[in-house]
Amino acid sequence: MLIRREIPSDESAVRAVTAAAFTGMPYSAPSVEPDGVPGEATLVGLLRADAAWIPELSLVACADDEVVGHVVCSRAQVGGSRALVLGPLSVRPDHQGRGVGSALVHAVLGAADALGEALVVLVGNPAYYSRFGFVPGSSLGLEPDDPGYTSAFQARPLAAYEPSLRGQFAGPAAFDELSARAAGASA
Repeated sequence: MLIRREIPSDESAVRAVTAAAFTGMPYSAPSVEPDGVPGEATLVGLLRADAAWIPELSLVACADDEVVGHVVCSRAQVGGSRALVLGPLSVRPDHQGRGVGSALVHAVLGAADALGEALVVLVGNPAYYSRFGFVPGSSLGLEPDDPGYTSAFQARPLAAYEPSLRGQFAGPAAFDELSARAAGASA
């Protein structure tokens, strides 16, 4: 398996992997597209068009020259200071359970650290993400943008982290755009 930076020709494969990874998952964002793909597949496209997009932190995992996984970190804010948000993390179902997701998370955290970033935030399963050093956001003085996410709201300090980095989380506009589209689709 090779992990590398996403290139433009990967976009359709990333969308397919993300759609396959989240289809039928109980926590998946609702579809906002006519093709019925989960919202996470749409979110990746929205992030690419967002000022929060960081191309160096959009990574793919390839096996036999096929994209089998993807992870992205994008620009966010915590207490008015710069931070990152991780997600979505997607692995093609026939490659799940083989360490692809773990390799992608390790790679994107290493890349973010190398770029001098201080903090990565996410909403996800604590049992999964704790192995990468993620801790409850509240233990670092962080607050999710939606109180409903509190139990899954986590953060991973990097080498440049300072304890003064605390406060309310604010994600990229793409997250709000996806929520607005989902609200409009259900109306």
